Amino acid sequence: MTQLTLAPVRRRISAMAWARENLFSSPFNTVLTLAALYLIWLVVPDLLDWAVFRATFTGLDRKACLGADQGACWPFVTHNLDQFIYGHYPEEERWRVDTTFILGIAGLVPLMIPRAPWKRLNALYMLGFFPLAAFVLLSGGRSGLNPVDTSYWGGFMLTLVVAVTGIVLSLPLGIVLALGRRSRLPLIRLLSVIYIEFWRGVPLVTVLFMASVMLPLFLPQGVTFDKLLRCLIGVTLFSAAYMAEVVRGGLQAIPRGQQEAASALGLGYWQSMWFIVIPQALRHVIPGIVNTFIGLFKDTTLVLVVGLFDLFGMVQFQLSDARWSTPQTPTTGYAFVAFVFWVCCFGMSRYSMSVEKRLKQGGSK
Repeated sequence: MTQLTLAPVRRRISAMAWARENLFSSPFNTVLTLAALYLIWLVVPDLLDWAVFRATFTGLDRKACLGADQGACWPFVTHNLDQFIYGHYPEEERWRVDTTFILGIAGLVPLMIPRAPWKRLNALYMLGFFPLAAFVLLSGGRSGLNPVDTSYWGGFMLTLVVAVTGIVLSLPLGIVLALGRRSRLPLIRLLSVIYIEFWRGVPLVTVLFMASVMLPLFLPQGVTFDKLLRCLIGVTLFSAAYMAEVVRGGLQAIPRGQQEAASALGLGYWQSMWFIVIPQALRHVIPGIVNTFIGLFKDTTLVLVVGLFDLFGMVQFQLSDARWSTPQTPTTGYAFVAFVFWVCCFGMSRYSMSVEKRLKQGGSK
């Protein structure tokens, strides 16, 4: 007889019942809710007054933003938006950056939609074709494209390059390190521990300085690395150490009986890890993985210290322009950067929550 499994019934509640259950369920939660509402009442009106009601939205230079009671100077952002997106990338070649964005979105969106078909084909596209196409389009020098040195890369484009490269490469490296730290071979375990603890013991700023200044000193004479490539290597190695500890926590949460059952079925070590243990471990630590990704995305602003101008660096650079020298310009620029990073990080957080919720529902059936 086939056993039918029914999906859980979704309970519909009113707004008042939801507020009573989530915001005022206890005296302590009630105090926290009232304190949060009071804080919103203090901050939001003044923020809207500065960002909207007293703000300037049109103008060609600093004259439009001068005034005794002036709000945000948004023309500073709109007139420099191209610089904030592309950096110093040649204007006549920016179509290559746009094409790279379109190719990335075309492959990423189907992967993020649960019911979209051809998942495996999309994964091969994003892991195989897209990185190669992005490298050729952005750097040039091939297929009839003019070469563009990475010193001209900047803005939000550079932020995405550093963040996406670090995220994509640090996860598999972190998994290998986590397995190495749990290895029964003393040498492998010792090397993994030394690597993880070393990179976790130094700040990212030091890593970037080492990658940019010290790394060329250890290379053979005549061998050079691009500055951006050095930073990508440093960011990846640094983030992989933190990712390894997150994954190790997931591996420790898997009962030993899972691997013993896999061995009883005739699966080898790597087969049991790849098909049984690692998928369950990653499922347990989705919040930790996404938290590491978000931290890495925000840490991309540190590349400014080695002379790479990401989104934050380009805003800093444009603040030195005398045409926009007003008391409100720095605050406006930093508010714009904060908003862009908040949108990206909040989007990653919400998507990870939806994935986590979907996996829990799938596991309960």
